[in-house]
Amino acid sequence: MKQRKAIVEVSEILDTFCESCFVHSYFKKEYGKCKAHKFCIKECTVGQKLKEYGRILS
Repeated sequence: MKQRKAIVEVSEILDTFCESCFVHSYFKKEYGKCKAHKFCIKECTVGQKLKEYGRILS
């Protein structure tokens, strides 16, 4: 049950915050998708929250 709730939370976060993220779009346009992805994983607070859910799921 805990994993199912985590999956629902991740889906909601992605739909709410990541779908239309201006910062990700800007970095992707200016520096490429690798830089944008690194920003999301290491510096973005939403990305850090997603990493926490990833630890729960693994």
